[in-house]
Amino acid sequence: MYETVIGLEVHAQLKTKTKMFCSTRNDPEESRPNINICPVCLGHPGTLPTINKKAVEYVVKVGHALSSKIAKHTKFDRKNYFYPDIPKGYQISQYDLPICEGGHLEVLGKKINITRVHLEEDTAKSIHGASGYSFVDFNRASAPLMELVTEPEMTSGDEAKSFCEELQRIFQYLGVSDANMEKGQMRCEVNISLKKKNNKEFGTKVEIKNLNSFRAVRDAAEFEEKRQEALLEKGEKVIQETRGWDENRKITYSQRLKESAHDYRYFPEPDLPQMELGEREGIPTKDIIDVESLKASLPELPKQKLGRFKTVFGILEKDADILITNKETTFYFENVVSELKGLLKEKKEDIYTEKTKAIIKLAINYINTDLKKILRETNKKISDMKMSEEDLAELMLLIFEKKITSAAAKTVLAQMVETGADPDHIIEEKGLLQLNDAEEISKIVKEVIDKNPKPVLDYKNGNLNSVQFLLGQVMAKTKGKANPAVTKEVLEKLLL
Repeated sequence: MYETVIGLEVHAQLKTKTKMFCSTRNDPEESRPNINICPVCLGHPGTLPTINKKAVEYVVKVGHALSSKIAKHTKFDRKNYFYPDIPKGYQISQYDLPICEGGHLEVLGKKINITRVHLEEDTAKSIHGASGYSFVDFNRASAPLMELVTEPEMTSGDEAKSFCEELQRIFQYLGVSDANMEKGQMRCEVNISLKKKNNKEFGTKVEIKNLNSFRAVRDAAEFEEKRQEALLEKGEKVIQETRGWDENRKITYSQRLKESAHDYRYFPEPDLPQMELGEREGIPTKDIIDVESLKASLPELPKQKLGRFKTVFGILEKDADILITNKETTFYFENVVSELKGLLKEKKEDIYTEKTKAIIKLAINYINTDLKKILRETNKKISDMKMSEEDLAELMLLIFEKKITSAAAKTVLAQMVETGADPDHIIEEKGLLQLNDAEEISKIVKEVIDKNPKPVLDYKNGNLNSVQFLLGQVMAKTKGKANPAVTKEVLEKLLL
């Protein structure tokens, strides 16, 4: 009976060295309150802001990545409202002339159009103590904040979640923001309404503020969808308001009535010059935002990388998708591939063969599963581990050539991550070299058969599963070093 309409507002803290309108350090990792502050970002009377050129360039890069139209002329505006974390009593933002307009992002096979991408300053951070007092940390005040607004074209919480995930990847690949949602470096707001099916007129919009995880974006949208539907079914009206999200109770709750644009009394920021983007006659080179050079400098973006991984390496989309989710993992994998090609070249082998693709697929499997598990359990990132790309490539080659078993490989991998030692050294030290000699394996198999008459009898009476037990006994006796395929073949011959 009803259709869901969702639009998003996404804020991302930009990764610049200094704040948006002053030379104070921009450091979102700073845990000590009120360390990175100055008279400008504290809003002291008589201070004058200056524009951070790098922040403007970052927004232009995002616009290019999203196929937006980059403005030739833009400006900053004052957005007037009072709140304890707004030291000046107004926020410097952009109103009618944003840096970027239009553009799109494809998620789940659907093109979501973008309304605008603009630049503003972040607010300070309110901290509500258990004592009943509230405090304000101004470290974040005036940090460069990019805001992206979509058209109301999403129809489910899953679409909204996927949009935010893809956008985070783009920000990270461009290097403009770390976009860590848990740390507040990327914050999402869901604007959601319901309308009757086939009705062109939208329903009353509700905004859900400051969602700090992808799951919260999806869950909040789904809860609000059900809440509004229940109200409409009872003949009640949906109130235009701002709501928060209670992660523990999994519900939205009312915060305040939603302001309209005219409530902010926007007017052009008198203390900042208007900006001309692109080359202009008479403007000093240092003040030029070189729009075309920024476009040419764009790196390979996640979707492009996904397509290349599938085409060049012949891997499944789901595996490639896991790889590109994290920028660090992606580049680590690409370096492993480069090292692998170098190792094969040293062996005078053709690097463009099915063998190479098979080893690359093996590497993907270990990176996406075993390595990911080790990093999660040890609370490490790719950049924290000591294992080099060359050593991982060498390990993959050893596994592919059956010089060590998959069980031994897990032990070696964990040791490599922890110590940075090369695989050959660990294998030799721990005696993990795979046993492939059929004659040597035959001696061990005969011992196992002699010591386990009942499973042998069961096998001869038709219980074929008994061979797995015997195989396990051989692997235990050899500490996992026996080649499983060779061992099984020897076992089946000796059991005849």
